[in-house]
Amino acid sequence: MPMASEGRLPLPARVVATLGVAAVAALLCVWLGTPIPWMIGPLLATALVSILGAPTVSWIPFRNAGQWIIGTALGLYFTPEVLALLGRLWWAIVLAVVWALALGMFFSRWLFAVNRAHVPGLDQGTTFFAGSIGGASEMTLLAERHGARTDLVASAHSLRVLIVTVLIPFAIQWSGMHGLDATPPAARVVDGMGLAGLLLASAVGAMVMVWARRTNPWFLGAFVAAMLLTVSGQDWSAIPAVLSNAAQLVIGVSLGVRFTPAFLRGAPRWLLSVTWGTLGMVTLCVAFAWLMSLATGLHLATLILGTSPGGIAEMSITAKVLQLGVPVVVAFQVCRLVAVLILVEPMYHRMVRTDSGTPAR
Repeated sequence: MPMASEGRLPLPARVVATLGVAAVAALLCVWLGTPIPWMIGPLLATALVSILGAPTVSWIPFRNAGQWIIGTALGLYFTPEVLALLGRLWWAIVLAVVWALALGMFFSRWLFAVNRAHVPGLDQGTTFFAGSIGGASEMTLLAERHGARTDLVASAHSLRVLIVTVLIPFAIQWSGMHGLDATPPAARVVDGMGLAGLLLASAVGAMVMVWARRTNPWFLGAFVAAMLLTVSGQDWSAIPAVLSNAAQLVIGVSLGVRFTPAFLRGAPRWLLSVTWGTLGMVTLCVAFAWLMSLATGLHLATLILGTSPGGIAEMSITAKVLQLGVPVVVAFQVCRLVAVLILVEPMYHRMVRTDSGTPAR
């Protein structure tokens, strides 16, 4: 369906058509036996038809609901025993945060070096926010605040997350490393009344995060609320598989719709460099995860997911579906995200604006 028809096709029809394509792709991936089929299938199918010009759309309420469900499901893994384990791993989490900050800085400088002679208007601020391993929307907003090229920043984060989300689950499944470090959730039985109470509590947590203007509020707010209930021994209900699958589907759609024809036409050399850089970062992260596994005794695949340059929701879903130490992966990813969001702007003022000779504000 050409883009010209987008203006004539009402939003509800676009939403239904996009979800229909995503559902067919998910079922096909289930039949093929791919990893995390309910997310990877919709992601790849939606990205493909979007690039071909179809008027796909990710409806924000559906995306928020997907993050809410996934955040709630992941919070159920944080039993007191798990928190005690994470408490003993504090040093490893801190080391992983430092690694992510250093890797993002290296990536940003590499992007500038290989693109400065070929991409018009490129500056070190743009590559700094494009290379930082954090939330795409937050890095794009920071880039806009500091006069960087937001189109390049947004495209870099979108492509990085796509590559990592597809590459790592397939590599882990093909390697046979999945299902070796299973940490079961506290609640394993679905109870109607308990589920209603759990979803209500996690929705309240999400709304508090929205009110406080926190990043990823629907994911983190629901996660924190469910985690607090689990830690306190309130095992109300498990999350039904159908809800988890639907949540993965809409998250996959939200990633796939970013890849429009304009996305590919924007700066091909830039996108190629982001691709190669992302593959390099993944390779380095695997080596780092191997060293961390030797030091901590945790499974290599768990630490690959925990330290990979992917998105928090995507890597956490991968850990959940492939049974690879969900709490460890979530803890590493959440701490990294929080640290990056707190430190990336001060680092920009100290390392980029100072280097360029512009006084920090």
